[in-house]
Amino acid sequence: MRAVDIIQKKRDGFELTTDEIRWLINGYVDGTVPDYQMSAFAMAVYFKGMTTREISDMTMTMVKSGQEFDLSAISGVKVDKHSTGGVGDKVTLILAPLVASFGVPVAKMSGRGLGHTGGTIDKLESIKGFQIERTQEEFIQQVQEIGISVIGQSDQLVKADKLLYALRDVTATVDIIPLIASSVMSKKIAAGSDAILLDVTVGEGAFMKTVEEARELAQTMVDLGKAVGRKTIAVITDMSQPLGRAIGNRLEILEALEILQGKGREDITHFICELAQIMLRLADVDKSLDEIRHHLENRQALIKFEEMVEAQGGDLEDLYRPVSVTSILEVPAQRDGYITQLPAMEFGLFAMKIGAGRSVKTDPLDYEAGIVFEKKVGDAVRAGEVIAKIYSNQKISQNMLTDFQKNVKIDDSEVKTNEIIEIIT
Repeated sequence: MRAVDIIQKKRDGFELTTDEIRWLINGYVDGTVPDYQMSAFAMAVYFKGMTTREISDMTMTMVKSGQEFDLSAISGVKVDKHSTGGVGDKVTLILAPLVASFGVPVAKMSGRGLGHTGGTIDKLESIKGFQIERTQEEFIQQVQEIGISVIGQSDQLVKADKLLYALRDVTATVDIIPLIASSVMSKKIAAGSDAILLDVTVGEGAFMKTVEEARELAQTMVDLGKAVGRKTIAVITDMSQPLGRAIGNRLEILEALEILQGKGREDITHFICELAQIMLRLADVDKSLDEIRHHLENRQALIKFEEMVEAQGGDLEDLYRPVSVTSILEVPAQRDGYITQLPAMEFGLFAMKIGAGRSVKTDPLDYEAGIVFEKKVGDAVRAGEVIAKIYSNQKISQNMLTDFQKNVKIDDSEVKTNEIIEIIT
């Protein structure tokens, strides 16, 4: 076979065979297919798409390109959750221990943040001593003992995806459904869980900008999961505004602790309870939303989170300390009314500029920096009332503050929000 023939075939809109896909992906991993040819292939897929069978073949070839985790030693139905990315997304920090508090094992690998999106691993590393690297044996043993572990993705896991994602990132081929679906699902399948909940975000702060795009991606990934025997459900969720109150690593840990004690905002608390109910049902555990919320209010989920932090070397005293920054700047409302827009992308980028995120993977993080919103979309506000607080270790210029305030839209009419837009089964 020749890579040029495969590229031309896809460029002209024809369906590739299983052998052609395997040859191309394996050749890219072993270095016989160069970057420039894989870039051409990715662009051909961008314009011509792939069939469900092609995506399935590509996904499973990527799974086989690296290490696969065998979680069969862990009893029960192992559940995993993945988000396609967003701003202020601390869901895993609450959802994983909440589900584990019902005796359902959660063995999860998470990634880092880049650009306007945040990463679960970065948030956990803001806890002094927390270790995100674990061998497969340590990972399995911890889940066997306490029912939960959240670690960083192994460099040996899905080697093809690591190479291909880096290439897509610099060739304008990130936001194409076949390549997103195969990237996400290859990692989830290789990670070894029996059941998967996919949180497909949509809106201004997400990769998918329309519900139609999000629905297509969600259905593709659900089909991929089911094709390889993994119980898979996707939820399409709103990412038009930041999720919850906080953006920033340390600040999101503190908000997660509030929610784990039953003290969080009602909207995000209810949203996480709904996700927990779906994850529990994937593990054949049927609980009402009231029963699930009770595990927040009676701190059973918090205890499970603390057990995980301690098991992975984290300092429980450091866990609860306040944020340490040189300045906290309050942002007042410019008029009376209702908050109608808090564009997630803009505030994610603002948080990145003050050190809470990375523009490139090698950027250092300021774990303490970020934003806390005192008001969210739908909330009433009076002129001069504090809408948000900016936590920073660098000077905030007047231009930056003006830009921040411009992105807060206030109107006379109240708007309603709904985190879960649709469920794809």
